[in-house]
Amino acid sequence: MMKKPNRVTSVTVRPTAADHSFNFVVDVFLVLLLIIIAVPLWSTITLSFRPNDYIGNNLEGMFLAPWNWSTSAYKALLGNAGFILAFGNSIKILIGGVITALLLTIPLAYVLSIHSLPGRRYLNLLIIIPYVFNVGMIPSYLLVTNLGLIDKLAAVFLPGAISTYNCLIMRSFFEGIPNELKESSRIDGASEIQVLLLIILPLSKAIIMTIGLFYGVSFWNDFFHAMLYLNNNSLQPLPILLRNILMASGMNEYVEVNAFGDAPVAAIKAASVFMSAIPMIMAYPFIQKYFTKGTLLGSVKG
Repeated sequence: MMKKPNRVTSVTVRPTAADHSFNFVVDVFLVLLLIIIAVPLWSTITLSFRPNDYIGNNLEGMFLAPWNWSTSAYKALLGNAGFILAFGNSIKILIGGVITALLLTIPLAYVLSIHSLPGRRYLNLLIIIPYVFNVGMIPSYLLVTNLGLIDKLAAVFLPGAISTYNCLIMRSFFEGIPNELKESSRIDGASEIQVLLLIILPLSKAIIMTIGLFYGVSFWNDFFHAMLYLNNNSLQPLPILLRNILMASGMNEYVEVNAFGDAPVAAIKAASVFMSAIPMIMAYPFIQKYFTKGTLLGSVKG
């Protein structure tokens, strides 16, 4: 006589008082964090729409009715040739930097992920040493000068085209791909380049989009390299222009600010800051679905 299989009974685990207290503390922390982020952002947005004849403090301006807003600051920025030129330079740096960085980081990370590679341990060591010990500004400047990159947009993104941190994350992601897929392709006669292009890259959209976002944010906000290597005003990116506006308004030097018309100085500053963040804000929703997956999978074997 066959025995009847035992029934699996589901057990409902009810949260304890400690669980409720912990969840309450987490909720309060998240609400406070949201307020800390949202209040400065809302203040910047409302300040950028503030009319020239506004009388009142900043707190009252945050609650100014939308029908009393003014778009004069945005019209002044979009109508200024200097702002359009700087915005275009930043776009060129962003696109050129992300493409160059990915073209260099992906092959390097793939090579480092091959365990049978002779001298792999020493290659990893050579990658980590510059990450721990920075050579400094003067050797970097001399190198860029000797390469003839002064007053070229490539000088902004080439020195940081390969990030050790991003490379190690991508290497760990490649190591997590089943080795059987690579070996079967090699048995079928595929070269390492074909394995990378036909097998690895189609499975690596998440990490490529994530690392591309990291590089994009870095190049878009890069101020130091642009200030150091770009002496031609026609090549200045958006961060340099924003710095000039902020310094001119803070030191009562109206050369830069007066070029933007009759809009309030504070509104121009806020509008320029907000507009400089728009490309990253627009790009993030499309990459967000890859962001968590790429970061977690790439850090499992770090």
